[in-house]
Amino acid sequence: MRIITISLILLLTGSGGLYAQKPPFHGMTQNIGYDKMIPPLGIEVTYNKTVHILFPSRIKYVDLGSAYLIAGKADATENVLRVKAAIENFSGETNFSVVCENGNFYTFNARYAQEPELLSVEITDLLRQQGNKDKPNQISVGLADLGHNSPPLIDLIMRTIYRNNDRKIRHLGYMAFGVQTTIKGLYVNDGLLYIHVQIRNTTNIPFTIDFTRFKVSDKKLVRRTATQEKVIIPLRAFNEEIEIGGKSTVRTVFALPKFTLPDDKVLLFDLIEKDGGRHQSVRIESSDLLLAKTISKLKTN
Repeated sequence: MRIITISLILLLTGSGGLYAQKPPFHGMTQNIGYDKMIPPLGIEVTYNKTVHILFPSRIKYVDLGSAYLIAGKADATENVLRVKAAIENFSGETNFSVVCENGNFYTFNARYAQEPELLSVEITDLLRQQGNKDKPNQISVGLADLGHNSPPLIDLIMRTIYRNNDRKIRHLGYMAFGVQTTIKGLYVNDGLLYIHVQIRNTTNIPFTIDFTRFKVSDKKLVRRTATQEKVIIPLRAFNEEIEIGGKSTVRTVFALPKFTLPDDKVLLFDLIEKDGGRHQSVRIESSDLLLAKTISKLKTN
């Protein structure tokens, strides 16, 4: 038994071990060392039950390592991934990877279990339990829609604006039907425009949002047409809600891409109520954008 144990240790870790016996790449190609690897997180899956993983931001991309797994975003959610085995009792391990809107990249190793230990996983808690201080289990990646802008930095700026909750602007707003929408602040950083919006429902009737929209329109336009308006799609939104309850207030920070606003045009923020008529529309002039502030101190907690 001692000889077998020693031989196994040498095979796995010693000179001439399992990894050392792998043939090298041809030519001048260098092997990638394990110190460059992002340690995967371990997940158990099964055929008759679904594992749900809750991520800190919206899921942008999912890649499955094999046909052993099926996965997708849970219905009516953006940050919950459901994963289960497509084949009963598959052997060995497979993997899958996830990229979130905040730029975080996660990688997982999955194995089959009749009764998975965890069926609902909050990724922050999982990282805390399995994380390695020397080798983080996540890494930030660039996203095509943000160009050269860093996703973690954009997220940090939006969080800072939200937590500070300053009212830098007092003249931009709209109130009708007991609902008040105000622009609390305009900020700029590295070519992006951040808009801090507050929606206050003074009635007892909940306000369900069908959609929000930013669009550039002519000032003197009497009859708007699609060709005379340009919709600006926000790159990110922090604390975006779909319902404002009765007698309650919700604040959201939007990050908009770089755009121009000539003097003869305005930026409109439209808030459309679902199955209702209490729509809101706030008008932002080009002169208002000149009041946009910079973020000097970012809050990390």
